[in-house]
Amino acid sequence: MRRTDFRRDRRDCGIIRQARVFLEMVKFEHTVFALPFAYLGMVLAAHGWPGWPAFIWITVAMAAARTFAFAVNRWVDRRYDARNPRTQDRPLPQGRITPRAVAGMAFATLVLLTLAAWQLNRFVLTLLPGAVLLLVGYSYTKRFTWASHWVLGITDGMAVPGAWAAVTGSLAHPAPWLLWLTVTFWMAGFDMIYACQDTEFDRGEGLHSVPARFGNATALRWARINHALTVAMLAATGWTLGLAWPFWIGIVAVAALLWWENSLVKPDDLSRVNLAFFDVNGYISVLIFIAAWAGLAAAL
Repeated sequence: MRRTDFRRDRRDCGIIRQARVFLEMVKFEHTVFALPFAYLGMVLAAHGWPGWPAFIWITVAMAAARTFAFAVNRWVDRRYDARNPRTQDRPLPQGRITPRAVAGMAFATLVLLTLAAWQLNRFVLTLLPGAVLLLVGYSYTKRFTWASHWVLGITDGMAVPGAWAAVTGSLAHPAPWLLWLTVTFWMAGFDMIYACQDTEFDRGEGLHSVPARFGNATALRWARINHALTVAMLAATGWTLGLAWPFWIGIVAVAALLWWENSLVKPDDLSRVNLAFFDVNGYISVLIFIAAWAGLAAAL
């Protein structure tokens, strides 16, 4: 093998390795937990199956948006992550991937997101700059406001109206706004639970969160209030759309899971935060989607 070929092979292997570490860093496999809400907006807007083109490009847009947001967050917070004992093992602080590589891959996912929006419709494309502003801006909010949990919820909740707009080219119906609020309260609630792990670190670094400002006990109470509002917004959505009984059974199950999630964590015992954060919320997102689709089908 010639020397130039050997160098090219080494460079190619390096790119593949960096891409693999990048996907690990943004927890790409967890995209499956976020997709059900985009699909929820898609199915409800279409009153059923919207067709393969819409499904494919909504999936691409959702995966690209989530990956872009995670990459930006890891890049923006890399110095804090290096000092936080909970996050010191992440790829960027460990030097397993370079900031330049993360920035480059974030840009690539932004291009992919733009392509998906362009493929969907002009209205979605006009919404894209505002969406990108939120996707980037969220990572800076902990520097100046403890309302960052709700900003995260608003940012993640964009998936629902985005998918709705992808199908209908409009956001005139109240349902996507109610579902946006549903996701906002849901995400804010469990982000407060998750942030309880970093209360002392955030205080020491001058970062803002509900636990850092008011303490873990208050944060957990606020999480319960947000999750009660989640159930209320789901009920309002079902009533607005006239969804049938499977959806209402689903709401009862979601309420039970949210109660369980909140019961797993205590102000002085955070040992089960990951179970509450990842496992339970994964069940909830899938359950809401299935219940809504079944409620729609039963109502038709």
